[in-house]
Amino acid sequence: MANHLSAKKRIRQAESRKLRNKYQARTMRNAVKNLKNTTAKAEAAELYPKIVSMLDKLAKTNVIHKNKASNLKSKLAKHVESLS
Repeated sequence: MANHLSAKKRIRQAESRKLRNKYQARTMRNAVKNLKNTTAKAEAAELYPKIVSMLDKLAKTNVIHKNKASNLKSKLAKHVESLS
């Protein structure tokens, strides 16, 4: 267990960041899943920019890797275009 105040603070900060990152990653996964399950092109085209923005923000803050964000955006764009 940490003895110094700064080490205790670091533990508190790490825990709060972990919870925030977990929440954001879970929200992102649910949003991606919802878009993949969408069959209406208009609805998918409306959701796609919001999800891309979310992925970019998470990649910028290192919640997910930038290549993972890029791969997801590519797959989702392909899915949106394939809908009729």
